Order: sequence, then structure tokens, then C-alpha cells
Amino acid sequence: MALTGRAGLVAALGVVVVLLAPDPGPAVAGVCLLLAAAIIVDLVFAGAVRPLRFHRSGDRLVRLGGQATVELVVENPGGRRIRGLLRDAWPPSAGASPRSLPLDVPAGERRKLVVTLTPTRRGDRESVALTVRSLGPLGLAARQGTHRAPWSVRVLPPFLSRKHLPSRLARLRELDGQHPALVRGQGTEFDSLREYVVGDDVRSIDWRATARRHDVVVRTWRPERDRRVLIVLDTGRTSAGRVGDAPMPMAGATAGGGGLLARPDPRPVPGWPRLDWSMDAALLLAALAARAGDQVDFLAYDRAVRAWVAGASRTELLSSLVNAMAPIEAELIEADSQGMVAAVLSRAKRRCLVVLLTDLNPAALDEGLMPVLPQLSSRHLVLVAGVSDPRVAAMAAQRGTAEQVYDAAAAEHTELGRRRITARLRRHGVEVVDAPPEDIAPALADAYLALKAAGRL
Repeated sequence: MALTGRAGLVAALGVVVVLLAPDPGPAVAGVCLLLAAAIIVDLVFAGAVRPLRFHRSGDRLVRLGGQATVELVVENPGGRRIRGLLRDAWPPSAGASPRSLPLDVPAGERRKLVVTLTPTRRGDRESVALTVRSLGPLGLAARQGTHRAPWSVRVLPPFLSRKHLPSRLARLRELDGQHPALVRGQGTEFDSLREYVVGDDVRSIDWRATARRHDVVVRTWRPERDRRVLIVLDTGRTSAGRVGDAPMPMAGATAGGGGLLARPDPRPVPGWPRLDWSMDAALLLAALAARAGDQVDFLAYDRAVRAWVAGASRTELLSSLVNAMAPIEAELIEADSQGMVAAVLSRAKRRCLVVLLTDLNPAALDEGLMPVLPQLSSRHLVLVAGVSDPRVAAMAAQRGTAEQVYDAAAAEHTELGRRRITARLRRHGVEVVDAPPEDIAPALADAYLALKAAGRL
């Protein structure tokens, strides 16, 4: 049972009647009896909420920042009309709207209600409960009941760095022989012969073909294809820190092909965790490597394997990755670097490019990755990418007050530590990308293209 605001208003009017009555005692009793009788009448004639049946349909996937529509069909098998309110409860991060819906279902009929979700976090968002309040004819009291109608919507990473893909694909086509500017690098595959033009590397001249044709001929080369790229995502505690501003995708975008390709909304919101920026960079790298003909696998790890994607085709790769990434959250525990390296070595038997997305935190890397790095770098080409905090660079540039000077000293110490750990990684033969949040995805893609151009894959 639930009382409405109208019941409170009637009670207030009753107080006025009592105050004006010459004999307050009988007036109080009379007002209370009348109000109680009216409430009982409402409860008797209100439609029963327990027999109601609910059926859901609608979107199962939505991009972060987009909108999902969930339809709810309410069926009334009872003998009385249900008139009142329905509240469809979701977690706050699901962004459900409206919070309550008017409900009017005649006996033996059904009605469809629509709830719009605008999620603010990745992951699976599940409905909590349905609360129905059935009002009586006087509107003073209502029958109330709670029902379960399970439904889950998976919120996918938005892939904002997709805007950088066309320019990187153009550079890839240059490397792949679809542009006149073919390159030669260590380990690349021979493609064809063509006439020498000014500016060509003289080392590419094919002297035997030149002698046969009586004209200078050079060899053209293309990067090797069908290489393997293993993207490893560190989901330990250092990935939980929020950095930068996170522009959200356009509202209303769906999780389908058009939604993933929509342009971002430039409005800034509070920064993403490093984990989300790393996911965005991983998606751009995976899309680029798949277009280059390489096999892309994905591993998320902290102290256990959180996600593993292997063998996905080029057309299914992005869909598989965003579905695997969606429920992953940063674990507030120190990552087990030895276990991570063991997981990589057990899954990558042949030499490949291992891209480790982690934080270039000197203390964490000194105790975790550095002791086991030689096991990995001796068998694979390793690229470590980390998201830097732009606020540290801003603090280092400000020296207007004594407090800012101390802040700048702390920021300089932090940046010096990152430069030192970067230098140590490179001495082990590891490629390093250290960039701010907005630049980490294109910087990682550029590093991949540079390795491809140099024939190191």
C-alpha cells in the first residue's frame, strides 16, 4: 500500500475542519474515520498489481555516449483496470529516462512503454526492478508491488580514434605497394621491377635486369603480410587513474557499423581512466593491422586472464574486441607481470609483435615488468605504450607562486622518472610510445607503421 499526495492534502483540510469545529474531539474522530474509509475504498477498487506480466525487447548493445531504447510491454490479465505509475529501476550509470512512466492498462489488455538509456560507463547494465503503483478511484491510496523483468544492455567502447584511421590507411597503402612510393626495409618481400627515377635508393638497382634491358631498373618491395600482432592490456591498479578530457560520441549513435563510425561530440566530460584510453588505442591499432593483413589477437590481464580474443577474421575483429573489452574494469591490485609474460609466451609460440598497453610508472615497472622483460624481448618484438597525464606537464610549466614552484618540481621529478624508465626499456630493445590521452592512439598507430616500413615485423 502507498498513500499519495492527495491523501496528505485531504488530511490537511481535515485539520482545518478540526480547528474550526466548536467541539474538536468528535471532529477529529469524524475526519479520521472519513479519511480511513476513503483509503479503504481506494485500496478495494484499485487494480491488483501482482498478476501483471511484463515482456521486454529492444537494444542489447549501445556505444558509450549513445542511446539505447528498451521497450516494456505490460499485460494486465486481471479483471480491473490498472491506472497509476510504473518505475523502471536501472543503475545510475545506465542513465534511464524517464524515471517514472504513467500507466493505464484496461483489464485483459496490454500497453507498451519505452525507456531510453544514455549510459555513462562501459560494461553490462542490467535492470534492477519494476515497481508498479495502482491508484484507486479517489486517488488517495494505491496498491504497490515490485516485479522482475530482467534485461541487460552492453555498453561498448566508443572507438573515438576511428577518425585517425583514414590517414593511417593512406600511409599503409603507400607501404603496401598501392602507391608509387614503394619502400625497402630489412625483411621485406620483393614485389616487382620498374625503371629507375631520380631519388631512388641505388642499393635497389637490379644490375642483372639492367644489363638485360639496357636501362637502369630497380626492385620494389612491400612489407611482409600475415604477421601476428598480440595486443596486451594491463588491467591492474595503474590503469584506473583518470587522465585528460573524454569527448563523448554523438548522442543517439548505435552500436552498429554506423554508430562506430560516427563523429565524436567535442564537448569535454571528466577524464577517462587510462584503461579506456588504452582500449581506444588498441582498437585503432587492431583496425589498422587487420587492414594490413596481419593477424591480431588480444589479451587483458592483471593477475588472471580477463579477456582473450584470438583467430577473429578481419570482418569480425572489431566486433569481437569491443564485446570483449566492454565488461573489463580496472582491478585495484598490482598486476602480476611474471604471470602476464607467461600468458603471452604460452599463447604466442612464433615471433610476433607484442604491444603492451600499460602505465609507464617507474616504481611499478621496476618491481614488475623489468625483471621478466628479457624473457619476452628475446623471443618477440615488444612495444610498450603508456598514457601520460597532461596535468603533470601543465604543472611543470607553472612557476608563478611558491606553491606552483613546488608543484612544478614534483611534476619534473615525475617526468624525469618516465624518461628514465623509457630509456631503460629501449636499452632492452623495446619500442616505447609515451603520449597524452588524445595522442596515444595515433602515436601507437604511427609506431606500428614505422615498424612495418622498417621491415621489422
